Amino acid sequence: MTSWIEVPESSPFPATNLPYGIVSRGGGRRHVAVAVGDQVLSLAATANTGLLDDALRDEFGVVDRAVFDAPSLNPFLAKGFDVWHAVRARLLELVTDAGYQPALRSALVPRDEVAVHLPVEVADYVDFYCFEEHAGNVGRLFRPNQPPLLPNWHRLPVGYHGRAGTVVVSGTDVVRPSGQRLVDGEPVYGPSIRLDIEAEVGFVVGTPSPQGSSVSTVDFERTVFGAVLVNDWSARDIQAFEYVPLGPFLGKSFATSISPWVVPLEALAAARVPAPAQDPVPADYLLPAGSGYDLSLAVDWNGTVVSRPPFAGMYWTAAQQLAHLTVNGASLRTGDLYASGTVSGPRPAGSGCFLELTWGGAEPVMLDDGSQRVFLNDGDTVTITATAPGADGTTIGFGEVTGTVLPARD
Repeated sequence: MTSWIEVPESSPFPATNLPYGIVSRGGGRRHVAVAVGDQVLSLAATANTGLLDDALRDEFGVVDRAVFDAPSLNPFLAKGFDVWHAVRARLLELVTDAGYQPALRSALVPRDEVAVHLPVEVADYVDFYCFEEHAGNVGRLFRPNQPPLLPNWHRLPVGYHGRAGTVVVSGTDVVRPSGQRLVDGEPVYGPSIRLDIEAEVGFVVGTPSPQGSSVSTVDFERTVFGAVLVNDWSARDIQAFEYVPLGPFLGKSFATSISPWVVPLEALAAARVPAPAQDPVPADYLLPAGSGYDLSLAVDWNGTVVSRPPFAGMYWTAAQQLAHLTVNGASLRTGDLYASGTVSGPRPAGSGCFLELTWGGAEPVMLDDGSQRVFLNDGDTVTITATAPGADGTTIGFGEVTGTVLPARD
C-alpha cells in the first residue's frame, strides 16, 4: 500500500498505520490529525474540504465535521465503530490515491513542526496485571517463601483502578514521588529511592456502555478504538509498604505516561496471534478469549536499550480484560483507558520493569555511558517504543512514550 506522501523506510507510520493524535502548531488551536511518515495530516482541514463527509455521516444522516476540530479524540470516538471504520477506509483511499494530493497538500504539516498533546480526555483508568512472568517475579520478590501467584491469578484478570487525572502525554517530566517506606523495619516519610517504570500497552475505549450492563469479549473490537504505549511509573518502596491489603495507591498514582498516537485496532489486524492456553478453563463470561497481539516493545534507559519485552505472551487478553472490568455492571465511558500490566517475558532480556531487570536491586544494569543503575536516578530518561506487523507486509509502530525524572519537591 503506497502513499503519495513520502514515508521513510524506517518510519513507524506507513499508510497501513494512520494513528490518530491531537496536535497544534505555533501555539494554535488543538485538533485531530493522523500521522503518515514524517507528516501529519490535519483531519480538521481535511474535513473542511468535504472529502470526509460520507464517512462521517451517522445513522441519522448527520455529518459532524466538528469532531476533528476538537482538543481530544473523544467526540470522534463517541461516534462508534461504523464511523471509525468508514473514516479509516476513506483516509486510506485519500493518502494512497495521488489524485487527492492537490486538495490535501495544504492539510499536511511536518511532524516536527507540531506539538502533540494528550490524545484523549481520560474518563477512568484501570491497570491490569496480566503477564504471568511479571506477576510471578513480583510475587517472589515481594512475598518470598510463599507461592508467587495468588489463587485468583489464573481465574480472572487481576487489576486495580488508577488515577485518570495523572495520565500525561509522552514528554511530560515526572517528579519523584514522596511517601512512606520502611527503613530498618520502621516507616519513614520521604522521596522514593526505588523509582521504577512499567512498560505496558493501553487500550482506549470508544463506545460507552450503560451502568448495570456488561460487555462481552466478542464486542471488544466494536468497543475499543485503539491502543497506546503506557509507562506506569512506580515507586516500589512506597508500594511495598502500602499495598497490603488493598493494593497499590500512592506508589502508582503519581504519574502514568502514554504515547500521543492512538493506533486503531484495525491497523493491528495483521498482528493478531492466538492467545496463550489458559488452565483452568476461564469462566464463561471470559470466553471466547479473543486474540493476542504480536507487539515487540523496547525499553531505552538513558540511550541504552536494556530490554525487549514481548507482548504476544499476555495470559489474559485485552478482550477478557474488557469483559472482566464490566461484568459487575460497571459502565464504560468514551475515553476510558485500561492497561495490560507490565509486559514481561523471560528475564533479564524480556523484563518490562527495573524491579525484575535488576532483581530487586541485586543485579545492577550497566548502561552504555559506563554508569550503573538499579532504579531511576534524578535526570534519568526512559523511552518505550513498540512495533507490530502491519498489512501488506509492513511494520507499524506506536511512536514512543518518554519521560524524564525530576527531583522530589519539598
